[in-house]
Amino acid sequence: MSSIKVECVLRENCRCGESPVWEEASSSLLFVDISSKKVCRWDSLSKQVQRVTLDAPVSSVALRQAGGYVATVGTKFCALNWKDESAVVLAAVDKDKKNNRFNDGKVDPAGRYFAGTMAEETAPAVLERRQGSLYSLFPDHHVEKYFDQVDVSNGLDWSLDHKTFYYIDSLSYSVDAFDYDLLTGKISNRRSIYKMEKEEHIPDGMCIDTEGKLWVACYNGGRVIRLDPETGKRLQTVKLPVDKTTSCCFGGKDYSEMYVTSARSGVNPQTLLQQPEAGGIFKITGLGVKGIPPYPYAG
Repeated sequence: MSSIKVECVLRENCRCGESPVWEEASSSLLFVDISSKKVCRWDSLSKQVQRVTLDAPVSSVALRQAGGYVATVGTKFCALNWKDESAVVLAAVDKDKKNNRFNDGKVDPAGRYFAGTMAEETAPAVLERRQGSLYSLFPDHHVEKYFDQVDVSNGLDWSLDHKTFYYIDSLSYSVDAFDYDLLTGKISNRRSIYKMEKEEHIPDGMCIDTEGKLWVACYNGGRVIRLDPETGKRLQTVKLPVDKTTSCCFGGKDYSEMYVTSARSGVNPQTLLQQPEAGGIFKITGLGVKGIPPYPYAG
């Protein structure tokens, strides 16, 4: 094992940093700050950050095959034009639930944009329960709803053989798996593959590595954990110098670096003195595993 190194590469002070996505073409990391309504792009070569502010909480961002990006903004799936800092609505959901917003989202191997909703929080992880649903925006811009009764729709990814969909509803304290049909985007046969340990706290964002193992960011747990979805065993824990670790993705030249987002909201002043990098973007090197490139939205 090479020695693992954790460093804060960007002290962004995100209120709630989320949805890290590596853009190979620009050697950049995209991410959002949900409550600040910002999409950010950090250039790993120049170390410069560009920020686009939108008109509602922006909870996830993804690459788009046609160029530019897509994002979940409020309860809308949007196309993002980076140059003129504008968002065009592609579809809207949860129209009957005025207090809802999207949370985490990710594009599947066929180019559909999966994302789930939740009730807006009154404090971090405090909200009206079971108000959310999981949706997918297809390349033709129609939306399918998979299920409702979700508390906090969160991390998601797909197995390397594209036959399993992994999903986290945070307040279930579980990582779940579904049978997944790549052709239709349908999911079925939900089961839990990992229950969080007490000190791991709340499962948040998630990504997969080239060995088919899952990495889960633990909100309030200050760590990412590596899980074997076949055995349900935890294989590895990497601790970070902040408690509110929110999501993770692989990036860098050969996808051998892991990037982890974090949150500053809800951290008390005393803890902030001990965790000045809260809300920052972290890079983990020396993990000895690589990730896979993100899939672009095909619409």
